Amino acid sequence: MTFATVEEDRPLRAVVVGAGFIGGQWAPELLAHPEVELAGWVDVEPARARAAARGLGLHDLPTGASLTALLDGEEPDFIVNCTVPQAHHEVTVTALRRGVAVLSEKPMAVTLEEARAMVRASEESRRLFMVSQNRRHMRGLAAFRRTAGELGPLGLMTSEFFMPYRGAAFLATLEHPLLQDMAIHLFDAARAVSGADPVSVYCESFRPPWTWYPGACSATAIFEMTGGLRYTFTGSWSAPGLPTSWTGSWRVAGTRGTTRWDGEGDPVAEPAKGEVVRAHKREADPHPERPRRYTGLAEGLAEFVAGLRTGRAPQGECHDNIRSLAMVTAALESARTGMRTPIVIS
Repeated sequence: MTFATVEEDRPLRAVVVGAGFIGGQWAPELLAHPEVELAGWVDVEPARARAAARGLGLHDLPTGASLTALLDGEEPDFIVNCTVPQAHHEVTVTALRRGVAVLSEKPMAVTLEEARAMVRASEESRRLFMVSQNRRHMRGLAAFRRTAGELGPLGLMTSEFFMPYRGAAFLATLEHPLLQDMAIHLFDAARAVSGADPVSVYCESFRPPWTWYPGACSATAIFEMTGGLRYTFTGSWSAPGLPTSWTGSWRVAGTRGTTRWDGEGDPVAEPAKGEVVRAHKREADPHPERPRRYTGLAEGLAEFVAGLRTGRAPQGECHDNIRSLAMVTAALESARTGMRTPIVIS
């Protein structure tokens, strides 16, 4: 899709929508980018937006509860949608229909129907709509992706995610907390590493007897991907021991060999007989001066800004990112029906 670019020689004006934790992570990235100007901050609780702005020394920053009022008053080039997932559709479509590009937190939407409507709004307005998948910019995952690229055509990919997590009360309200909350990270990473897209899935989501969650906090899913690749995901929010990293543990097998990654260090690889495969190392931290920054936001913002300037689609552009969301929604449907479910994007 082609989208409108900003050709004027000036900073791009941005408005943050949502003053919760993640909004507080995005605002410093906008302030640090040399081509971006923070023009306003919106939150359903305007006092929270004012407090967040003042906490960054922005005492005169326009704030408020009305997104439309700030869009009209400040005329931003883009918004950063940091609202709760249930509000992503309304906020994103409102901005796009007013000719404002959108950089959104994941997931794109709660349902695939909402996501499709958001993609249509992007097409009709000819405005860039990108979803931030910050883990794609993790140095370890990037090295694993490059290593997997050495393996030739891929046949098998597995990821495991096991974590004894009690830190978010909202997870206890979900029917399938692992699939509805965490799985999108690993599913999107599987697409990034393999370069393949989902075709169908069979998934079982269940509640082991020891768990503290009322919902089905554990799951196993088998995805058929393009090119004949099979991707298997297994995980639990209530692992009784030996947790993985937050990025999971991974293995990929291809024509020329196999690579493994523990989710933290450098990947390892072993070639098939007669082949040569190089295990890539993590690159140096591009922002060593900010060791406590939220991983991947600066890199995602840089891609988004470059897209607005050049018309080049960044990673996470909505037509691509909807495929990762479709993996989640199809896995949920399969878990609820007990049937293998085809993954239909459009």
